[in-house]
Amino acid sequence: MATRRLGIVMYGVTGRMGLNQHLVRSIVAIRQQGGVALPNGDRVMPDPILVGRNAEKVAALARDYGIERSTTDLDAALKNPGDEVFFDAATTQMRADLLTRAIQAGKHVYCEKPVADSLDKAVAVAKLAKLAKIKNGVVQDKLFLPGLRKIKMLRDSGFFGRMFAVRGEFGYWVFEGDWGQPAQRPSWNYKKAEGGGIILDMLCHWRYVFDNLFGKVQAVSCLGATHIPSRVDEQGKTYKADADDAAYTTFQLEGGVIAHMNSSWDVRVRRDDLVTFQVDGTHGSAVAGLTKCWTQHRVNTPRPVWNPDVPQTMDFFSQWEEVPENFVYENGFKIQWENFIRHVVADTPWHHGLIEGVKGVQLAELGLKSWAERRWIDVPELKI
Repeated sequence: MATRRLGIVMYGVTGRMGLNQHLVRSIVAIRQQGGVALPNGDRVMPDPILVGRNAEKVAALARDYGIERSTTDLDAALKNPGDEVFFDAATTQMRADLLTRAIQAGKHVYCEKPVADSLDKAVAVAKLAKLAKIKNGVVQDKLFLPGLRKIKMLRDSGFFGRMFAVRGEFGYWVFEGDWGQPAQRPSWNYKKAEGGGIILDMLCHWRYVFDNLFGKVQAVSCLGATHIPSRVDEQGKTYKADADDAAYTTFQLEGGVIAHMNSSWDVRVRRDDLVTFQVDGTHGSAVAGLTKCWTQHRVNTPRPVWNPDVPQTMDFFSQWEEVPENFVYENGFKIQWENFIRHVVADTPWHHGLIEGVKGVQLAELGLKSWAERRWIDVPELKI
């Protein structure tokens, strides 16, 4: 058994997602377990170089997590032939340019979503990657959530019969920052000029979730809103929040499935989790959160009685059965990192190329167009 080094240029790891999910829970965890196992029994050990604009921050992260290399010089990092992969988790507006620079430097690329802040930019990057014949991928973490993996298992087993509806609720209350509770999301999320907006952020997720689990997205009707027009930023200054902070979206999927998603940073949670999906079919229904999943088969479906004159006597939550924890589910970001590393080194199958990220940007743009024009819009097939 041999161990092969894989140099990875990691950009944007000082941010919340880049640090927690990609650096600590993925790359550092992979290093601590002895690398990624390949089909032939060999292993791959990631050797990251942390790149950022603040030398002290990236150097401190490197020290904290046992990483030998850090720099503020992205150009020099991209020129190093010993680092084969470039990863980006910085802001959306920078992503297309960063990926373009990395591809032109001959790097394989892996990135967070959205892959760009416009469809034209996303398509251009995907075409460049195809022309350069480099390995490429986009994070599609929701597919690896235990709750949605249980939904997939139910679907594959035929539990639902014919699926016909999906109802999703995503979000939580993001504090305005003006009364003692600091905002728990960065201010750029709420500024159009800086690539903010929940439609661009979340419709990219819902595209790959629906395409892979419930049916290809064929049409979209979206209503956005900016419910909180003024917020306070990281420096304590009030700013105009002009990007959409909520989206109420209906999708037509192949096979006649209707899906509806409410996405909001202005909602107080009274449900099982921060995101829930209810899937209804002729034979059964399921409700999944991030980790847990509950089912109700047609033979176990009760017969409620509508009577507005007396209090409800049924405990509807108790009528659902939880799907057991028969598997150990690892962190979804880590699983996808391991799969991408195997793809780069051993050319194993890979299903999350940049084209999947382009589809997400396409749906977000169509959602914004639907909102602006107040109409349904078909989703055309993308060819790169």
